[in-house]
Amino acid sequence: MDGTVDGVVLEEEGGSTRGCFQTDASLCEEDESQGANKQHPDDERFVPLREFYPYIRCALCNGFFIDATTITECLHTFCKSCIVKHFFYSNRCPNCSIIVHQTQPLYSIRPDRQLQDIVFKMVPYLEGDERSRICEFYKRRGLDIPKPVAAPSTYPLKLHHRQKKDLLPQSVFTIPSELDVSLMLEFVGAEEGVENYKPLERKYVRVSGEATVRHVELFIRRKMELSQNCKVDVVCGDHLLKQYQSLREVCNTMGQNALQDGMLVLHFGLVLPA
Repeated sequence: MDGTVDGVVLEEEGGSTRGCFQTDASLCEEDESQGANKQHPDDERFVPLREFYPYIRCALCNGFFIDATTITECLHTFCKSCIVKHFFYSNRCPNCSIIVHQTQPLYSIRPDRQLQDIVFKMVPYLEGDERSRICEFYKRRGLDIPKPVAAPSTYPLKLHHRQKKDLLPQSVFTIPSELDVSLMLEFVGAEEGVENYKPLERKYVRVSGEATVRHVELFIRRKMELSQNCKVDVVCGDHLLKQYQSLREVCNTMGQNALQDGMLVLHFGLVLPA
């Protein structure tokens, strides 16, 4: 039997009764310590900044993101200057080694302004320090310091009809001039014994004329997740194309007969190696 008599806690243990005296002060201290250990679910939890380092630091320079830029193929992010320098000698992602683009990897990067804003808010003085470095850079070279981009006005303005027409949104996607060949990839089937491949979801591709048939084969292999023991034969008209042939050469050789609506039509099939 448990009980309390005049501040003495009685507990029955093994048929005997033991008592321990607790003063009002000690009871208050216990209540305060228990209350301190309990955390309200709505209370903010403080996390060390270092726990966010994998998400806000560049893998190339190990510094915090400056002009955060993301690769669209794999969504890995780096400083803009770091990834641009990297693409001078490689077309692969520094993190996962995926081929970003066969010839122009800079076409596959986009600024991540939202992430950059988060980094500036998390790291004190980073934005101010970076702005000071930019000003110093331009001053040393005697150049005009670029002004920060002003936030758009929230007040509606009455525009002339012609001005409204000029402000209509234009096409967001502009095709680079280097990508001068449009392809239509037509799948003709697989030889018996070729299994476990994915369908080619997008058969329309725009590439550089300098790309070769080998590049087309690698593209098909990646998208269809083909095994190494599977061979890809690419045909234009009645001609089986060689891997070293460039697409511009194929267009010039085959002429208008190989085109459909301005696109070079290539048929491909999956076969087992001889």
